[in-house]
Amino acid sequence: MCSASPLSSTSRIVFLDLPKNMGFSAMKRKSRERDEEEEEDYNTDTVVTLSDLNEDVLERVLSWLPTSSYFRMTSVCKRWKSTQTSTTFKLACSQVPSRDPWFFMISNDSSTSSSSSSFVYDSTDNSWRNLNRSLLHDRRDLFTPVASSAGLLCFRCSVSGGFLLRNPFTGSSREIPCQNYNKTLQAVAMTTITPFSYKLVTISGDIPNLCFKFYESSSCSWSKEFELVKKSNTDDDDETGTVYFLSKTGNVVVAASNHLQRSPSKQYSSVITVKDNVETVYFLSSHGTIIACDLTNRTFTHLPKLLPPFLEYSIDLVECNGTMFVVLLSEFYESASLRIWKLEKQSWVHVGMLPPSMSHELYGRNGDINCVGGDGDKILVCFNGNLPEECYRYFVYDLVKEEWSELPRCFNDGEAVEFVSALSFQPRIEATV
Repeated sequence: MCSASPLSSTSRIVFLDLPKNMGFSAMKRKSRERDEEEEEDYNTDTVVTLSDLNEDVLERVLSWLPTSSYFRMTSVCKRWKSTQTSTTFKLACSQVPSRDPWFFMISNDSSTSSSSSSFVYDSTDNSWRNLNRSLLHDRRDLFTPVASSAGLLCFRCSVSGGFLLRNPFTGSSREIPCQNYNKTLQAVAMTTITPFSYKLVTISGDIPNLCFKFYESSSCSWSKEFELVKKSNTDDDDETGTVYFLSKTGNVVVAASNHLQRSPSKQYSSVITVKDNVETVYFLSSHGTIIACDLTNRTFTHLPKLLPPFLEYSIDLVECNGTMFVVLLSEFYESASLRIWKLEKQSWVHVGMLPPSMSHELYGRNGDINCVGGDGDKILVCFNGNLPEECYRYFVYDLVKEEWSELPRCFNDGEAVEFVSALSFQPRIEATV
């Protein structure tokens, strides 16, 4: 009996514990299912909206919207409209690394280039936009757009020789007075140092006596004038020889006097690059040759020509992501060729060519090109014929995709608008002058 009692007791314990353990497992499973159902109900009933975000998070979210949505965004509610004057919102916008470029289009009539109908091409959604505001409040015919960088446009006054910096979105502007321009102005270049500061560079003088000075927004002052020394180069072009080229008005010129004629908006056009802490300004001389000015070492040199001097051509310089490119339109063998080149170790490297099916229509139209490079590796080419009945075409080349596309025509009040050139800028609300 003594041996049977433990066995019997053990049997009863095991028999009683099995239902208990099974019941606990079932209760645990039901409790877990009930918690999951409650969590689903909570997630369904609780929706976080933009109105629930605190101010900092909301501004960061809004800063990533396309700039084209900015003016629509500020009309949504008072809270969103307050971003127009919010310094923290501008700071959030400045932390967006890059925005697709907009191209500020310049008409053939300089008096309308800054009128209330200021057109830009938005490369984000492939559309034309009218800024619907006057960029200048003074006499518009006296100001010519000459340079751009980041979110700013630079205009030059034909009377005083001074400059006007303006943000086309916010309307903020700053006048920069002329600084002793007794010498011939050759080039105007502009670069951004930080999201809130910029540098304006001018090259003046007659080759080979060139000099430069720069204006920095951080100090609100011009530097002293620095001389540029010609760097010895056995490949320098002979400036005294006869050169044939297409002028910027589309007329073939036998350059006995060797003076390149450019449209007013491109007269001082140049590009600036920074590589290995060396700043270089490139511009076209009056002879049609490319001059490279090393601002860091204070030297300049003539770059080798792309075509023999007896070939007719139209040429322009652009900058994309720190690299200088040359766009060249030439005609030979009863065909037109539009090509893009870049300089590597003093040798020209071919980058891209407009497909013959697109360039064929450019032949024999006495046209010239005005080009500009934009952020995001895009190059805009404006082709213009010399006569009103000639064609006006606008092409964009994507350096990354290696693809060409043609822009649709821009219409204003039912009539096509004709542009001779463009300036590229990032549509940045935070850009200050």
